[in-house]
Amino acid sequence: MRLTARELNRATLARQLLLGRQALDVAEAVRRLVAVQAQHAASPYLALWNRVAGFDPADLDAAFANRKVVKATLLRITLHAVHAEDYPHFHEAMQPSLRAARLGDRRFTSSGITAADADGLIGELLGFAAEPRSNAEMMAWIEARLGVPPKGVWWAVRSYAPLLHAVTGGPWSFGERPAYIAAGIPPTVGEAADQALRTLVLRYLEAYGPASVADVAQFALVTRSRVRGALNDLAGGLERLTGPDGTELFDLPGAPRPAADTPAPPRLLPMWDNVLLAYADRSRVIPPGYRKLVTRVNGDVLPTLLVDGQVAGVWRRVEEGIETTAFHPLPRETWDELADEARALMALLADREPEVYRRYKHWWSALPGAEVRILAD
Repeated sequence: MRLTARELNRATLARQLLLGRQALDVAEAVRRLVAVQAQHAASPYLALWNRVAGFDPADLDAAFANRKVVKATLLRITLHAVHAEDYPHFHEAMQPSLRAARLGDRRFTSSGITAADADGLIGELLGFAAEPRSNAEMMAWIEARLGVPPKGVWWAVRSYAPLLHAVTGGPWSFGERPAYIAAGIPPTVGEAADQALRTLVLRYLEAYGPASVADVAQFALVTRSRVRGALNDLAGGLERLTGPDGTELFDLPGAPRPAADTPAPPRLLPMWDNVLLAYADRSRVIPPGYRKLVTRVNGDVLPTLLVDGQVAGVWRRVEEGIETTAFHPLPRETWDELADEARALMALLADREPEVYRRYKHWWSALPGAEVRILAD
């Protein structure tokens, strides 16, 4: 079966809860989304606001506090919020990537200790992290144990050891100075990584399919050979499809694939929203001409306008309201709907961080815009 680009887009929107807000518990919403990019503390809140009917940020505060949702270094070797039940599988699946990215890096190897030395440290370190510990506390502990400059060792270990970010307060549960706490699972060196990857692949297809080998590899930042192996092992339970360019795609039988003409409401997505990062072929949601506008040279992914399921511009909070920059002209009814979204977003931000993402304002200095509007109360 050959799918059109628009059919792929609607499949993604349906599974990512972007065809209409759903009445879901926040932990269940995170589980449905598989993972929510959490590089910026505000982004999981804004991601769920776009997807959950009647979203109350206090519910996510509580989910983080009681560890129904946890934050850790996982997919693409960056911070994600995931359902607590998914964390052990995702952590195990990512071990080869996390270890390779850190233990072979000069920042670690220049310390003079070996990977085996670092591994031998983990069990005792997790005991020390039975309560929240700061970066400074972790580095002082490592220096006392190993007698070497601890910065590179801690930089490596904190990425692949089973450590969570502990709630530190602030408007979005986590402040700029992180604290770490043991995840409560034993350290591993990847013995069960392939089995865990099969679980991750199935969860990915559930939330982002249909998708190619390259898409899965991009989402998690694991090697394509590992992804092919997992898909081969799962082949009997998967459906094979063909993308608009002839690429082989995989999906779960019976998974939602709405009609191409299914309406898609406009949304104001947060920075680094996963729907923009989950595919090797991002044209599913980002027109190719706009990709470099919203994904900056250092990897920052700007807050975007999603119109008819595709990126159509960017937004930012300014003193007067929500400033929206559309990359192409939008119809009046779309602007009206975006204005409604902007009013609701300002109400959410008002009690938390009214000028969210303000540190990224420099990216707007050279953005082209067919239309720039400030949407205010």
